[in-house]
Amino acid sequence: MDRVHSTFVPPARYGGVAMTDRIGKELGQMLLLRRLLGSVLRRTRLRQGRTLREVSASARVSLGYLSEVERGQKEASSELLISICSALGVPQSEVLRAVSEDLAAAEGLRSISAGTSAHSRDIVAAA
Repeated sequence: MDRVHSTFVPPARYGGVAMTDRIGKELGQMLLLRRLLGSVLRRTRLRQGRTLREVSASARVSLGYLSEVERGQKEASSELLISICSALGVPQSEVLRAVSEDLAAAEGLRSISAGTSAHSRDIVAAA
């Protein structure tokens, strides 16, 4: 079995979504795309020096809901993601690319120390 597939947990055990998150989490916790997306959105906002209140007002989403999205507790619809990206002034493709790179790093496909992950590349800082 190759390295990527060895990180998957049988779907029946965890409702079909299961992978070990190795980005700042203890082994054994589940990696969810909503957590990765929230992390990228929060990093982007913080790099811009903006508050939740500022971004939520600009994105026309409640502050509480945006906070939940950033913490990976709520799924962002495609419409909401577009609104948040617009409020942050970053292309949706760049946010999704950062999520993809974080996911690849978590799966062990890329080395974080090699400088290819969103953690070491500042792909959304220019916004």
